[in-house]
Amino acid sequence: MTEPEIYPIGTAFTWVGRITAIGLVMVLPGVGGAWLDRQLETTVLEPAGFLLGFILGLTSIVRLAAANRQK
Repeated sequence: MTEPEIYPIGTAFTWVGRITAIGLVMVLPGVGGAWLDRQLETTVLEPAGFLLGFILGLTSIVRLAAANRQK
């Protein structure tokens, strides 16, 4: 018989933090790229930033799922 979780709210806050961090990893490179595009008068950095953010976020999700699966 497994022990019930003593502090489920703590687990919930942990997951909220993880999800928020992954969301920021996905969005911030694109936002930074948009800012750089405006400063440098280019059009390539915003899409490149969002693509990089998507790849990094997806990698984070896969690693998190793999670590959670091993437990």
